[in-house]
Amino acid sequence: MKLVFETTQVFPASKRRTLTDAEVLVLFHQVIGVPTDTVYGLVCRYDSSEAIAELYRVKDRPPQKALPVLIGDESQLAQVVAGPLPPLAQQLIAAFWPGPLTLILPALPHLPPVLTAGGATVGVRIPDKPFLRELARRAGPLASSSANRSGGPECSTVGEVLAQLDGRIPLLVDGGPTPLGQASTVLDLSGATPAILREGPLGEIVRGMLG
Repeated sequence: MKLVFETTQVFPASKRRTLTDAEVLVLFHQVIGVPTDTVYGLVCRYDSSEAIAELYRVKDRPPQKALPVLIGDESQLAQVVAGPLPPLAQQLIAAFWPGPLTLILPALPHLPPVLTAGGATVGVRIPDKPFLRELARRAGPLASSSANRSGGPECSTVGEVLAQLDGRIPLLVDGGPTPLGQASTVLDLSGATPAILREGPLGEIVRGMLG
């Protein structure tokens, strides 16, 4: 279902109704903007090819790039990740979730190919943002990407998001400036040897743990 809108509505995360409005829009396959603990992000249903395609359109992003998934708690891993977690993943989750660490793990085969870019892995993390975790618990895991046009700067404030995406999304949740201001560390655990794909705020610490 495609909603028609001319400008992006901005609602504060602290307003009780904002969470309900965000949930309804996500469940109706819409893309919305949200604050995370890293940078502002775009989110939509992880299981909706229609919504994910709209996220790519909003960003002008090529669909050859897979999208990570944000979850509300560890129980939702079973909705996106195949098989038992390796011991290293369990150790890292205990140490850094909720937080700015995205783990690349084997994906369940039923995930939309547009989410995984046709690959066999999926990136997943629990953000350190209560509003966003509760939205994921209520609406399900969330496909995500940074809230900016492809090639544009990542955004730490609502004003920066609107400068790039005003009118392209129906709702932007205002949670104030994001605390970290940089995208999460990405660690690939899908192969025989762990590999850091993006440094982010935890790259040096994770590298130290890996030895």
